Amino acid sequence: MKTRILLLAITVSFCFASCEKLLMPPDAESTPTATFDYLWDKVDKQYAFFDVKNVDWQAVYDSLRPKVNDKMSDDSLFAVLSAMLNCLDDGHVNVVSPNDVSHCQGVFSRMINNTNYDENIVMQNYLKANYHTTGGFMWNTLRDGRVVYVRYSSFSNSASPKYFQYILNANPNAEALILDMRQNGGGSIVSEWDLLSCIAHPDSLKLYTSQIKNGPGRNDFTTPVAVYAPDTTSACKPCGLPIAVLTDRGTYSAGSFFTLCAKEYPNVIVMGDTTGGGLGLPNGGQLPNGWRYRFSITRTLANDGRNYENGVPPDTVVRLIPGQTTQDNVIEQACQWLVSNIAAK
Repeated sequence: MKTRILLLAITVSFCFASCEKLLMPPDAESTPTATFDYLWDKVDKQYAFFDVKNVDWQAVYDSLRPKVNDKMSDDSLFAVLSAMLNCLDDGHVNVVSPNDVSHCQGVFSRMINNTNYDENIVMQNYLKANYHTTGGFMWNTLRDGRVVYVRYSSFSNSASPKYFQYILNANPNAEALILDMRQNGGGSIVSEWDLLSCIAHPDSLKLYTSQIKNGPGRNDFTTPVAVYAPDTTSACKPCGLPIAVLTDRGTYSAGSFFTLCAKEYPNVIVMGDTTGGGLGLPNGGQLPNGWRYRFSITRTLANDGRNYENGVPPDTVVRLIPGQTTQDNVIEQACQWLVSNIAAK
């Protein structure tokens, strides 16, 4: 119930954003200066992560506002607005014009430059030519069938419990499972919840707490709402096998949410590198000149009380060894850990 209440609150906030054009005064200025000031003020009052991003938002204004004038071109204004939002170092922050969409350089660079995943090695030596595709999952078996390796590259792909159950049914003698979430840039929260519902867990397993920014002050947030593990469904018998979740800096947004939640399940270990973060849900609206924007308006706190917006750390750090051509040492160490723990039981 608490989870449903949180999701309803977030849905309502999105509805208010969609009505922003209707609430905007009909004579509101649409000049470049008015548009810049409007966006800066919206972020100033509603953005959720000034503390963890360590951003002096007034200094950003003082630096960029002199670059704006009412005779500048749309492309020049877009460049300034993009530079302003880029200071937040948040992949859930964008300005959208008819001709372009801004992206956060910092998040993009970390995903590309700190990858912990080599697709060629995985495809040739772990999934191989006889791999299976079930819904949004690619999978095959390792260690003589004892470990099922499942590659899930995007939460935009279906993670329906029926697909997960099919994989389990196809491998009745499997003793462990690897869920490879590296370079999973996110997607649907529904897919995340579907996948979590397939993992066995104790009753009332608390995953995290969430708050919505609800005032202009830096600490103006709603009362924390606890979010619990989703109920299992008849479509999938809860999997109680040991599970290793593999992550890297490209594991972002819904991928980070899944990682944060998975760490609370007693049969799951997270291995690899720190995720890319992105634990705030974005909301948006329309600027006076008709362009769109979005930025994070919620914050997520782990059960240890910490805010992992900048990245969820793994339980065990394992970084890909450069120069390898046939082995993925992250998968290898996950297999070693899983098999050794199976033998110890």
